[in-house]
Amino acid sequence: MSYGQTPHFGKIGRLGAMEMDITWLKFLLMSLAIFRITRLIVFDQITAFIRAPFLMEYEETNILGQKETYLLAREGGLRGWIGKLISCYWCTGIWVALGTFILYMYFPIIMDPIILIFALAGMAAFIETIIQKLTLD
Repeated sequence: MSYGQTPHFGKIGRLGAMEMDITWLKFLLMSLAIFRITRLIVFDQITAFIRAPFLMEYEETNILGQKETYLLAREGGLRGWIGKLISCYWCTGIWVALGTFILYMYFPIIMDPIILIFALAGMAAFIETIIQKLTLD
């Protein structure tokens, strides 16, 4: 590698006639974006309306007398399958990664700013988590 070149994964495969050439920076940005999008789908309150048709709320009182609410996938059928998928962070992450990758391969100009925005939001989430840990301890 000569001076000024960005380190990258090299040619890591083919998708149709397109060759992939993903830099370490792009890999990091995509990883942060996938993290943030997955978290948005699975946990964030702003997307609760998307999860609502597929999940049921279940309340339970713990030994301290406090009510705890759990989300359970609906039983059977397509809604049950989607409910199981979006209640599993790891499962949703795989599908978000696949979708992000495919969209990036076919529409890089559109996906670049989207990936950057979600990557910045993901980094902000990491920083906020660290600040919360430092201020609570």
